[in-house]
Amino acid sequence: MILIEKILGNANKDAAWKLQLKTARIDLLVLDPREAHKSRCRRTTMSGLDLGISLERHVVLCDGDILLWDVPAQTAVVVQLNLRDVMVIDLRELKQQPLDVLIKTSFELGHALGNQHWKAVTQHNEVYIALTVATKMMDSVMRTHGFQHLPYAFVAGADILPRLTTCEARLLFGGAEETATHVHVASPQDKLDAATLTVHGPHSHGDGIRHTH
Repeated sequence: MILIEKILGNANKDAAWKLQLKTARIDLLVLDPREAHKSRCRRTTMSGLDLGISLERHVVLCDGDILLWDVPAQTAVVVQLNLRDVMVIDLRELKQQPLDVLIKTSFELGHALGNQHWKAVTQHNEVYIALTVATKMMDSVMRTHGFQHLPYAFVAGADILPRLTTCEARLLFGGAEETATHVHVASPQDKLDAATLTVHGPHSHGDGIRHTH
């Protein structure tokens, strides 16, 4: 086992490393987001290299991080994170609106996202939502619920991960595939159904059990 105690650089961000690795052999260490937040773990690279990772607490591995550089062999071990893309909704425009509009829009946005069972994280006046359906479906939800005036874009998950805490990353990426995802787009029939909905008081259907519906 090879002990890894620090990150040497990043193959995606550091110009010097980009140049140095241009002709090098790259041995990928493929991780999911939960593994990237573990400062201590043991993993195997694509070529079978056994690594014991022991980093300082709160250090988060990012896509492209270089963990090992073997000069004689001209081989580098580089992290590859498997992350979904993320829809980023910019809420800064709401800060220019009257308080009642800000509250109403924020509540309605939260309700619409929750109705889709989409996991979301709010940070720095933005909402991050990991993609679990096609982007055109997410576009449709935004338009149907009247949020097209809020700027939003689809961004690589690797660009969002460094902004998140461990808990936020686990919420956004870790369990996204386990979510019972569906897309519900409101239709005129929804209003008709709501108009004919009757709320009954406590009663029984002859089974001795009192309830409401």
